Amino acid sequence: MFFVVFLLLWAGLHVYVLFRLHSIPFIAHHIPTSVLISVGLFLGVSYIASRVLEHFDIDSISHVLEYIGANWVGVFFLIFVALFAVDAFTAFGYVFRDHLPLLRTYALAVAGALSVIAAVQAWRVPVITEYEVTMPGLPCESDGTVIVVASDMHLGSMLGHRWATERAAQFDSLKPDMIFLVGDIFEGDETTYDGWLPVLQRIRAPQGVYVVTGNHELYAGAKGILELFKRAGFRVLRDESVQPLPGLVITGVDDVAFRGRQTHAVAVEASLKQRPSGATVFLSHTPIQSEKASQLGVNLMLSGHTHEGQIWPFMYLVRRVFPITSGRYDVNGMAAIVCRGTGTWGPRMRLWKRSELLKITLRAPREL
Repeated sequence: MFFVVFLLLWAGLHVYVLFRLHSIPFIAHHIPTSVLISVGLFLGVSYIASRVLEHFDIDSISHVLEYIGANWVGVFFLIFVALFAVDAFTAFGYVFRDHLPLLRTYALAVAGALSVIAAVQAWRVPVITEYEVTMPGLPCESDGTVIVVASDMHLGSMLGHRWATERAAQFDSLKPDMIFLVGDIFEGDETTYDGWLPVLQRIRAPQGVYVVTGNHELYAGAKGILELFKRAGFRVLRDESVQPLPGLVITGVDDVAFRGRQTHAVAVEASLKQRPSGATVFLSHTPIQSEKASQLGVNLMLSGHTHEGQIWPFMYLVRRVFPITSGRYDVNGMAAIVCRGTGTWGPRMRLWKRSELLKITLRAPREL
């Protein structure tokens, strides 16, 4: 039922956009209606078709269609927003009717410019965002511990081996003591992950690489992906804790998508109550349960998932769903940091902020 509703909505939005585009004089005079409809139909079904072909292992065509279709989602969204803004401004043609063709032309030009900017931002190297976090209870000998955090890499056919290898080199250049991969590391069907082991084995840190699941690990097939992580030497934390350094505890939980919010809240509480004593870093892909984590004595919570909306103006919707969406927050004395994503999901586009890696230096409290 969800899929049927989605298809009807997707088709309806395309009808709206194509109808508006056809009212632009240049398009109406130079592009036959049949061509406009054919191109719109091809772009509209390309992403769905890529998934069908991938299921039947027709990769050579599915990957091309996936790239076209995924990026069309981003471009289409910006075109829709621009054209709808014109309709809202003109009360759907009840005012400024004579100016509608010109305004829609400007809207299409703005959407095109924003699409180019978003594509350029997505292709740029992820920026390094640095934080220092004082951890009460952290021993002096662990002062200066460097953690590199990545989330939402969405590795797969669009962000492949070369991109992941470059990220591994970027991790290494930051000289981390530990690396945290905070969910949604892979994208797609788990059968597509042959050949990824040597790439993942390039991601290394002296005190280990720690992973928690995201919702896309569930969608893609968690069993195979988590086994791949283990073969790569990563420590997968599924509602459990480890103590890589004396006095430093890392607790990680499965994503809320694996069980629902109520059960997730119970699992978070149980995992944190069972952890060893020490300064605690809490890893949770989706940035929820921060209040509970702070009440249970967590010093630092790390999350991802939100992408900070990825493409403007989606961030306004994201902020209505999640109380913490990107950057650093103080939650009752606990530091909570949300990574806006190291890769991209769907369109290879970001508007406005580019992807990021987090470099976090842990500090022991200063003695008075």
